[in-house]
Amino acid sequence: MNDVTYRTFARGDTGPLVELIARGMPHDAVSRDWFTEFVLLDPNFDPDGLIVAADTTSGRPVGFVYAVRGTGSTGIPVDPDGGWVTIGVVDPDVRRCGIGTELISRATEFLRSAGAAWTVYSGYPPAYFLPGLDAELYPDGLRLLERAGFRTVSRPVAMSLSLSGFTVPDAVSDLRATREAEGYTFGPATGDDLPDVMAFARDEIASDWGEVIRSAVVRSGRPERVVLARTPDNAVAGFAIYGAYRGVVERFGPFGVAEQLRGLGLGKIILHETLRNMRDEGATDAWFLWTGPETPAGRLYLSTGFSITRTFHVMRADLSLSGDNEETNR
Repeated sequence: MNDVTYRTFARGDTGPLVELIARGMPHDAVSRDWFTEFVLLDPNFDPDGLIVAADTTSGRPVGFVYAVRGTGSTGIPVDPDGGWVTIGVVDPDVRRCGIGTELISRATEFLRSAGAAWTVYSGYPPAYFLPGLDAELYPDGLRLLERAGFRTVSRPVAMSLSLSGFTVPDAVSDLRATREAEGYTFGPATGDDLPDVMAFARDEIASDWGEVIRSAVVRSGRPERVVLARTPDNAVAGFAIYGAYRGVVERFGPFGVAEQLRGLGLGKIILHETLRNMRDEGATDAWFLWTGPETPAGRLYLSTGFSITRTFHVMRADLSLSGDNEETNR
């Protein structure tokens, strides 16, 4: 397809781009509100990074890609050396005409010129649609990125669990009683708990998770959706939250336990308490997008009854000024 114009985002594009996602990524359609929040309202948004391929005659978008760099304007830490491609798609009717290749080329050049040393598809901390590329559903996308110099650096999995008939096993209840006898406490957070749990999540688990908790509670007004464990001396030992992303009550996580306290079963207790609360709030299932299947958390999920539903390729490319796209060890 030769009669294509490449331009930046223009007023009136949101509806057509959302429709393109539904056509080109039918398993991962997004709403207009979701697109607006995660792209147009992204604190790091730069219109030059939202690149649209449009039919020259009609002006109709036939593809797009969103590339973004951290600018320090968001409360969620973003690596200043990096760039991200969070989403992109080409209309299925005009694929294999070079549009995807050109979009990725323009996106990586935008990031390189903005000072990024590398780019990742697609786990951008403040606002990612998917952890990476689902190669089973979108094999053409995998080949496109590989041709552009991207290499798979990890393969996280999504999991889900039906909450129909869910109950906390007696063994977990007995474990909880044992830990409570030792002085540990478990239960829903109150507003007073939030500064402690946000600091714990940020400093001991993942640098962006404190902001995830803050944003979730601001959005929902529901601090009790955070399940908290404290040590006998009242320090935060671990937490889990649900409904943190876009207010979707079935979405579980983030979830973490202090490294020095792992092996005591605290994570198992927190997980089951959270799943019970989700069930009681009306969730029919629990799901999340991102864990390592061989990590302690991944093994806990599987032993609890979660099933792997998808596998993603987190992909990375070097943006060195030499122009080669060989993977680095950054």
